[in-house]
Amino acid sequence: MGQDIKLTASDGFQLGCYRADPAGAPRGAIVVAQEIFGVNHHIRSICDRLAKQGYAAFAPSIFDRTEPNFQSGYSPDEVQEALQKFSGNPDWAAFARDTQAAIDAARSIGPVGIVGFCSGGVIAYLAAARSTGLSAAVGYYGGGLIHFANERPKVPTQLHFGEKDAHIPLTDVETIKAKQPEVEVFTYPGAEHGFHCDERSSYDKTSSDIAWPRSLSFFAKHLQA
Repeated sequence: MGQDIKLTASDGFQLGCYRADPAGAPRGAIVVAQEIFGVNHHIRSICDRLAKQGYAAFAPSIFDRTEPNFQSGYSPDEVQEALQKFSGNPDWAAFARDTQAAIDAARSIGPVGIVGFCSGGVIAYLAAARSTGLSAAVGYYGGGLIHFANERPKVPTQLHFGEKDAHIPLTDVETIKAKQPEVEVFTYPGAEHGFHCDERSSYDKTSSDIAWPRSLSFFAKHLQA
C-alpha cells in the first residue's frame, strides 16, 4: 500500500518519507511523527491504517540528518541503542523543518492533520503551535512535552497519556491541562508508555481500542474541506 518517497526541507535537506495512499479519493492527509525508533514497521503500519480510513499518510524520517534510514525494533538492546543515539540533545528546530516538509507535501491533497507517538507526540504538539498548514493535531505519550506546555496550539489538539507512564508523571499531565485548557487531554488507567504500539511489551489493547477511535473521530471532525 505504501511507498518510500523523498521530501525537501526549507534548508534544502532531502529526507526520506513513507507515504501510504487510500484506494479511493483521499478525504485529507495526516502526517505521522515517528517514535525515537524511526520510521519502522509500527509507524508504517499506522500510515497503512490511516490510508484504510481514507487519508493519505506521510511519515517523514526525521532522523535522516543524523543516521539515514534508521529503523529500530523494541527489544531491550534496540531500545537502549535508540535512546543512546537520539535522546541526548534533540534538534527540535530541524525536526520542525522536516515535519513542515511533510505538511507542505500533503497540503495539495486536502486538510492536513498530524499524529505523533513518543517523541513524535512532542513533535505533533510543536507542529500545532508553530507550523503552518495544519488543521488538527493528536499526540500520544509525548515525553518531555511539559517543557513546551506554555506554547499554545493554533489548531485543535488532542493528547493521550497512560496513567502508569514511568516517563511522564501525572503531575506533568495536569500542568499541561491547566496551562492549555482548550486542548483535549485523555488519560488511560493502567496504561504505560507506548500503550498504543502492538509491538511493544507495554501495549495495552483496552486503552488503544479507546484512544484510536477517539483520534479518528477527532480527525474526521476537523479535517473537512
